[in-house]
Amino acid sequence: MDVPRVRLLACLVLPLLAACGVEPSGPVAAAPVTYSCCEALDVDRLYQPGQTMAVHWTVESSDDSGATPPRVELTARLTGPFATAGDLKAATERTQPVPGLVTFAAAPVRPSGTPGERPVSTIMIGLEAKPGYYNLVTSMVGDGNAASGGGSVVRVVPKS
Repeated sequence: MDVPRVRLLACLVLPLLAACGVEPSGPVAAAPVTYSCCEALDVDRLYQPGQTMAVHWTVESSDDSGATPPRVELTARLTGPFATAGDLKAATERTQPVPGLVTFAAAPVRPSGTPGERPVSTIMIGLEAKPGYYNLVTSMVGDGNAASGGGSVVRVVPKS
């Protein structure tokens, strides 16, 4: 039997077999609460050494109020400096480390998932931070260790 026929047969038979299965014994899981970075005001501004950057996480939740909140850990870190935003982007595509970079990290945030919760990660930009472009990397790691994340460009200017 060729592959297309096997696929067609699977598409026709598997739903019928699934309908004959037993009923689920527990509640059906709802779509999880997801978190993503961040409000535009968090990244669309200039920072100076010694300032604290607040990363306000955007929360999207399912409509099922009875769903069990997921256990997740939210992380955020700044790495730089890079001379230009183009240098930063080129460095993220390479696998080799770039010498002379520093990283400032927020303590992990573990939100409860309660309605209306607005988690915030805070990154202290060290006094030793040199002016330039920094890569803000955020991630959400869930129960199953599945990670999602993103990156943004943040600019640090000389202290005035």
